[in-house]
Amino acid sequence: MHERGIKVGEPVFQTKNLDVTYSSSRGKTKALEDFTTTLEKGEFLSILGPSGCGKSTLLKVAAGLLPPSSGVAELDGRPITGPRRDVGIVFQQATLLPWQNVIDNILLPIRTLGMDLDKGRARARELLELMGLEKFEKHYPHELSGGMQQRVGIARGLVHDPSLLLMDEPFAALDAMTREHMMVELQRIWMDTRKSVIFITHSIPEAVFLSSRVLVLSPRPARIMRDVNIELPLPRTEETMGLPAFAELCAELRAMFSPRAK
Repeated sequence: MHERGIKVGEPVFQTKNLDVTYSSSRGKTKALEDFTTTLEKGEFLSILGPSGCGKSTLLKVAAGLLPPSSGVAELDGRPITGPRRDVGIVFQQATLLPWQNVIDNILLPIRTLGMDLDKGRARARELLELMGLEKFEKHYPHELSGGMQQRVGIARGLVHDPSLLLMDEPFAALDAMTREHMMVELQRIWMDTRKSVIFITHSIPEAVFLSSRVLVLSPRPARIMRDVNIELPLPRTEETMGLPAFAELCAELRAMFSPRAK
């Protein structure tokens, strides 16, 4: 698929007939079943599905935190067998260390992975400028708004130059106005960095606004019900959300969750 301003190509992340079953106090639970998909380089893929369907399980597999029960998950053509340094993660909460300032929070993956600190600091400052936070590198998390904290979290996910960025409902805790602003900001960051992204969300408008493609998942065990290309031109703005084509795509996806669609 090709979006204006974004070139996509070879696969970055792939699953083939992926099944995941895990054990809990309630016994065995099948979270993913026969899950086959591909994320191409430079693509922004959103995952929509009902609560508890297995969306976060897919992210854990991609991050190397949960092994497949059967089937294959690959990153850059190699099976994922454990945590990988070429994956970045952005969580629902920014999870910044309160005793460290902004730049030191961003540098956490550089230190954890034993990478060159001087190069990492230079990259962190580039990202701060990209995020519009260059004046805040010495500030502490409590001095930042929620949206600013999430931008720091995104910078931390990108600082070690991962092949794949995983985002688990990163705007869910933000108010509506901040969330809308962050959608525009994230799209700008994605277009500037050309990263491959898997984005978990419960928000249909958020998925349509941000994505190259949207996967709609069934209730658990998650299977792919629909794979929808989002062909709205880039860059998208607040005005995009008022377009008939935007409303039609949202309605098409929303219909997948109606009782009649099940």
